[in-house]
Amino acid sequence: MANLRFDGVVAASRKRPLEVIAPVERPSEYFAKYVFNRRKMYKYLPADVYEQLIEVIDHGARLDRSIADAVADGMKQWAMEHGVTHYTHWFQPLTEGTAEKHDAFVEHDGKGGMIEEFSGKLLMQQEPDASSFPSGGIRNTFEARGYSAWDPTSPVFIMDDTLCIPTIFISYTGEALDYKAPLLRALHAVNVAATDVCHYFNPEVQSVHANLGWEQEYFLVDEDLYFARPDLVLTGRTLMGHSSAKNQQMDDHYFGTIPERVQAFMKDLEIQALELGIPCKTRHNEVAPGQFELAPIFEECNLAVDHNMLLMSLMKKVAHKHGFRVLLHEKPFDGINGSGKHNNWSLSTDNGILLYKSGKTPQDNLRFVVFIVETLMAVYKHNGLLKASVMSATNDHRLGANEAPPAIISSFLGKQLSDLLEHIEKADKKDLFKLEGKKGMELDIPEIPELMIDNTDRNRTSPFAFTGNRFEFRAVGSEANCASAMIVLNTAVAEALTNFKKRVDALIAKGEAQNSAILDVIREDIKTSAPIHFDGNGYSDEWKAEAARRGLDCEASCPVCFDRYLDKDSIKMFESEGVMKQNELAARNEVKWETYTKKIQIEARVMGDLSMNHIIPVATHYQSQLAKNVEAMIDIFGREEGKELTSRNQKLIREIAERTQKIETGVEELVNARKVANKIEDARTKAVAYHDTVATKMEEIRYQVDHLEMIVSDELWTLPKYRELLFIR
Repeated sequence: MANLRFDGVVAASRKRPLEVIAPVERPSEYFAKYVFNRRKMYKYLPADVYEQLIEVIDHGARLDRSIADAVADGMKQWAMEHGVTHYTHWFQPLTEGTAEKHDAFVEHDGKGGMIEEFSGKLLMQQEPDASSFPSGGIRNTFEARGYSAWDPTSPVFIMDDTLCIPTIFISYTGEALDYKAPLLRALHAVNVAATDVCHYFNPEVQSVHANLGWEQEYFLVDEDLYFARPDLVLTGRTLMGHSSAKNQQMDDHYFGTIPERVQAFMKDLEIQALELGIPCKTRHNEVAPGQFELAPIFEECNLAVDHNMLLMSLMKKVAHKHGFRVLLHEKPFDGINGSGKHNNWSLSTDNGILLYKSGKTPQDNLRFVVFIVETLMAVYKHNGLLKASVMSATNDHRLGANEAPPAIISSFLGKQLSDLLEHIEKADKKDLFKLEGKKGMELDIPEIPELMIDNTDRNRTSPFAFTGNRFEFRAVGSEANCASAMIVLNTAVAEALTNFKKRVDALIAKGEAQNSAILDVIREDIKTSAPIHFDGNGYSDEWKAEAARRGLDCEASCPVCFDRYLDKDSIKMFESEGVMKQNELAARNEVKWETYTKKIQIEARVMGDLSMNHIIPVATHYQSQLAKNVEAMIDIFGREEGKELTSRNQKLIREIAERTQKIETGVEELVNARKVANKIEDARTKAVAYHDTVATKMEEIRYQVDHLEMIVSDELWTLPKYRELLFIR
């Protein structure tokens, strides 16, 4: 019997083989698979070349051209083992996107054939045509020369069959034409300034790094519905559309179960992102239906910016594969939450000290307070400039819309930190010291518990909030290049720290003890920066009035906000810290004003086209159907009874007529407003005109269109509605 049972099992196993489950590959096993990171450098570069390159990356040493060929040869060997045939200098022009020109690894061999070649010269510098990139008048169109130069601090990576080399992009005369060049300068400035201040407390510190952790919010819509909405295709947002009866009011989407199709997209995206070295950590449903978020582990700021730009490009590619379109516009749908990109920013030293984290000794806590207060000083002094760094035609729809931080920069600290600063400011100075026997005078700043990072509620209405060992700059828009905000923030903090050290050193030179001098300056700065500190409701009308009284920048016009870049204090800050010159700032503003104008111009043209060629024809067609119904009812029931029975249809006919007339008039006024604005030659004046006269007329047209959507037959309405776009099936 035993043999029979055994034979039976064998027979059964022959009919249905046991399933062999392949081991699941862990993310750690394929992370940075397509990145030429230190592990790959060590393998593919000669030992001396590797050491020199690491010195360049870690300590900013000048790259010796003599090793460039060896580096390029190692990169080429690694890349070709992955099937790479081309290379490109990957850079970030002033277009909010990235740019690349692909060249093959081929040269003539002198014998009638070809060889694969990639030299150090090609790695380090290229000369792409710069004539079609925005320059803000810093160079003439006929002066096409621009240079892209390798940034060794950001690893080379592979996309498809192309080796991508992160680079800066500058003009023939040396001005920055991109985001990366001034960002690297800003990071250098804050490194120098913060390191100098750290030496008061930790003399062994050799460098300070700015860290960034961005939180990327986005919407997904079905690709077929996307292409049925010309406004989404051409502008990134819905220029018209009535709210869905159900949207986010039930709060059931936030952190809810991720839809199966979206989960598949997220998984695919994360795998490809991890292979490119993007350390994806968090994914979840966001507040609005169809809205989601992805966030990585913190990285060094420059690399984090590159990774975010790469991710936004990758998202679009992966979404198409899954039948979706990614919407990165800050406000693609009216009436529900828009999308931001919270920038979690911090400073840390080369020996692992988190400068915004409290310590266990009074001296560590004094260092913590210094960096907190000087950051507040930076935000206070340049609050208008920080706002300008995140303003755009798209983010303008989101800021202050009771779902995102208001367009007034303030900083939330929480009760415990606020109380500490108040204690330091108002206490008698002698009470901040205590006698310690032979040790003499020591600081008596209360120990700040480690728990402080979680001891206070979050304030989602604060644009710049302290959230425990870091600050969260929440006003950054979802489709923006993080570098814009990071350039301003890091430069402003560098200036504040430089000024702080200068004043402390002056007091020490006069004979005051170091800690006493530091406290003198800190107490002064706590009082000076007090107007930027606000822990209340940033959405309230009372705060707007209070912010104005405090002298904070309350300007709401996007084009006018850009003026802050050319303020005397802004120019002085950028130039003194070696980040940008006045002509570079002026050129960037020209680009910002032109970009704003063009985006509103495109939206206005699309609005006019949709109104006249979609909405009005559909509405009048439905109106004709209603009219025929009225006539038929009168024929059947007689004039009096027929009119009574069709009273609703008659009201609809009249309402359609009135609303279509207002739309036609609105479109005519919109066109005329554009014509007037287009005759303005000055870029700033034209942008202001588009903001004040063109954009406002679009809202008036939308109001009428959205009401028509609610009365016109659903089967006739040509544009997919919110209830179809927002809910993924």
